[in-house]
Amino acid sequence: MEYFVNHVEALIFASTNPITAEEIKNVLEEMFSVKIADSDIHFSLQVLEEKYRDENYAMEVLKIGGGYQFLTKLSYQQSIKIFLKQQSKKKLSTSTLETLAIIAYKQPITKQEIEKIRGMNSDYTVQKLLEKELVIIKGKLDTVGKPLIYGTSTKFMDYFGINDINELPALKDFFNTENTLLIEDKQE
Repeated sequence: MEYFVNHVEALIFASTNPITAEEIKNVLEEMFSVKIADSDIHFSLQVLEEKYRDENYAMEVLKIGGGYQFLTKLSYQQSIKIFLKQQSKKKLSTSTLETLAIIAYKQPITKQEIEKIRGMNSDYTVQKLLEKELVIIKGKLDTVGKPLIYGTSTKFMDYFGINDINELPALKDFFNTENTLLIEDKQE
């Protein structure tokens, strides 16, 4: 049935993971309260696959992971990659970067230790870093309360273009020893 094509297209578009033909069929049967033949679903999928093969579309419908998903065509992936990289960098606030730096240099580290260094609550920033998958939970500390231990992820490495945490600049590179001495002299 041609009528189902637009619904199938909408379901594939709305799904964040590959959606199976069976899932599509179940949704449409519930929506229309009728029994739908597998052949109607497969026909709709074939129509969509053919439609998006056209060069006028930057995406295509592909069968992957046992289901169907819209994916950007190979010829457009580089521009999408650059866009996502730029968007991701824009979304890290100063406090988020500060917390990320503490985790990167002091890992494994608990939230309590992060807050001691920052001098403020870090619940929100740690949660944001977990959502962005730049930080992961590496386990629990074997002490009272069993606090979570945080560390950087492989996505962190990709984001900052490094292969190993040892490639981060040394902390001493951020400090000018002359200025440090001047500050110490003033305090005496």
